Amino acid sequence: MEIHNVREILLVRDSDITESHFSNAKLLESRFDDVNLHKSIFTDVDLSEATFTNVNLTNASIKDSNLTGMKINEVLVSDLVRAYQSRPK
Repeated sequence: MEIHNVREILLVRDSDITESHFSNAKLLESRFDDVNLHKSIFTDVDLSEATFTNVNLTNASIKDSNLTGMKINEVLVSDLVRAYQSRPK
């Protein structure tokens, strides 16, 4: 199924949309509950002000990203990186 140039609110439940592609799509204020994004790729995605709760980030990788103000368990990531970089080697 291809959805192009449409403004609709989608309610997807108990569905398998494996290998779906979202390109130049607006998902502002969307909600993802009990969703499996295993091995998904996010490129040029705006996740600013997003909240992740009870997520599995095992082996997740973040590269070439703006981490300004990002927190993990209320600790600024910039502080964590700075502490890591200044540790004795």
